[in-house]
Amino acid sequence: MITLERTNSENPDFISLVKLLDKFLAITDGEDHAFYDQFNKIDKIKYVVVGYEDQKAVSCGAIKAYNDNTMEVKRMFTLSEARGKGIATKVLKELEQWTTELGYQRCILETGIRQHEAIRLYQKNEYKLIPNYGQYEGVEESKCFEKLMITETTSL
Repeated sequence: MITLERTNSENPDFISLVKLLDKFLAITDGEDHAFYDQFNKIDKIKYVVVGYEDQKAVSCGAIKAYNDNTMEVKRMFTLSEARGKGIATKVLKELEQWTTELGYQRCILETGIRQHEAIRLYQKNEYKLIPNYGQYEGVEESKCFEKLMITETTSL
């Protein structure tokens, strides 16, 4: 059974998953890891979702304010043995829901060009490729995406 928990960056399960994510990224990013790592500190992240499969933490993601109308998706990770089950999509959808509840209109994110599974996840969930933003401008190893959050409105 898959369950999701909204929490913050002090959650021990989130911290454990992020440590595994950082080990994974140190390998896939290679020499570029130090550059990316400086933008991935978790101490100021207030909005975290941890995904559990049968009460074991297997997936996580977070959002943090980028500007007045945009949240940045950070620290998305799923244990290899839990991949392919839709858990990352559930975590991402929960982060998007939280984004709209907090009054933000879009999500942006950066991922590395070597993160093929992550790129597929974001494309499958209707994220569109955008020009690299902020600290990722001009970084050829980065791909940036955005998704506009559609709020339910009725017209008369």
